[in-house]
Amino acid sequence: GADAVLKGTKLDGVYTPDPLKDPRARRYVRLTFTEALTRRLKIMDAAAFSLCQENNIPIIVFDVLKKGNLRRLLIDGEDIGSIVND
Repeated sequence: GADAVLKGTKLDGVYTPDPLKDPRARRYVRLTFTEALTRRLKIMDAAAFSLCQENNIPIIVFDVLKKGNLRRLLIDGEDIGSIVND
């Protein structure tokens, strides 16, 4: 019955390639489960990703270390990070 899965990381979303290794990396604002699989993006472990995909539960990837982000996301309803859904 979840509306979404929140994936808090040290990055502010899903990137390709890893922005810590490649300064040309760009952040995805939105992408589908299929796009994430096709591009081989490592968002979370395969079992958890598959469960979200099968049950059509969006994954919101955001920077959990930035002060106030959890409030911005949950209370203020701001679009932060990246959203993976269909």
